[in-house]
Amino acid sequence: MSTKQVNRADIIFSPYSVAPYEILRLSMQKTKPEVIEEITESGLRGRGGAGFLTGLKWKFFANTDGDEKYIICNADEGEPGTFKDRKLLVEVPRKVISGMAIAAYACNATKGVIYLRAEYNNLIPALKKELDIFDEHAKKFGLKFKIEIFSGAGAYVCGEETALIESMEGQRGEPRNKPPFPIQNGYLGKPTLVNNVETFATASMVCRYGASTYKTYGTSDQRGSKLFSISGDSPKEGVFELELGMKISDFVEEFGDGDTKAVQVGGVAGFCIPRKQFETAIVGEGNTTGGATMIFNSTRSMYNVLHNYLDFFAEESCGQCTPCRVGTQQLLKGIEAVKSGTKPVEYLDDLIKLSKTMQITSKCGLGQSVTNSFTSIVQNFKEEMIY
Repeated sequence: MSTKQVNRADIIFSPYSVAPYEILRLSMQKTKPEVIEEITESGLRGRGGAGFLTGLKWKFFANTDGDEKYIICNADEGEPGTFKDRKLLVEVPRKVISGMAIAAYACNATKGVIYLRAEYNNLIPALKKELDIFDEHAKKFGLKFKIEIFSGAGAYVCGEETALIESMEGQRGEPRNKPPFPIQNGYLGKPTLVNNVETFATASMVCRYGASTYKTYGTSDQRGSKLFSISGDSPKEGVFELELGMKISDFVEEFGDGDTKAVQVGGVAGFCIPRKQFETAIVGEGNTTGGATMIFNSTRSMYNVLHNYLDFFAEESCGQCTPCRVGTQQLLKGIEAVKSGTKPVEYLDDLIKLSKTMQITSKCGLGQSVTNSFTSIVQNFKEEMIY
């Protein structure tokens, strides 16, 4: 493979690196601004999908006032085809917890919450034991930071940070208007930092290896490595850590079955890349991904793939805003109508316009991201939408 694959023993899953709570101890020997500067200098972006610069987010959060500040680890891994965060919580939970604690030290936070998707409730007993161990280390280090576990109700939209907070407060899982942002007015009206599982684990390892080493991987815009959940028509399904910037052609050579016609990057909220675009980067400049990567070979009907996506979006829309609530249903009915012949092929162009309207007018990322997979599949596999 022409693009270097990051050795999994070098970063996230290293079995012989410095123990996570030792990383925390060493980080606490630095000043708080120095820790934030380390994360900023690394160029680490949020690994949940939005891709906001982690160091900048921490800096904003650190500058908020309040005696009670929250850090939430978003473990509501609901994107179809994504299972990397579960692997982290099972195999290296201390790196996740250490990352949360480093953020708490650097940003003066007092309370932490791991927001766990309902389907992962079987992980709670083991995580509670890990948190007991963390409490011992925190007390030893003089860090006043307590982490609890909150079990979500199983809604995809709760992966959005404000819907997640609404859920924690006992409300319907619906996105809030922004601003104010959670770092200003979050859980219980307090300043709140929300990062996902992989972001915290990676932040811990940035503090372990240093920003200068970490940013030798990746590109000028997408620094470091990334965990990818690989599924579909692949002989190598599973979770792999890859260097950012690799081409899809290299990815397909490594993980495809020799007959790959499309790769869905970023889960159902991402883009479907056809063969003719395989020379592009799997995570492009200015664009990050949640890590769900699905491979499709020539035996797969892309109409069926898109139908499954739209059926998922229509089911998981919280219904709060009209563009998403109605738009997802109309897109689904629309492709069915074209496929059955009750609507002409030109109707697909109207549906693309509808999806772009949804992108502009939907309140949160669910409705806004529908156009990614819809447009990329319809435009690149139009014949499969018809015949």
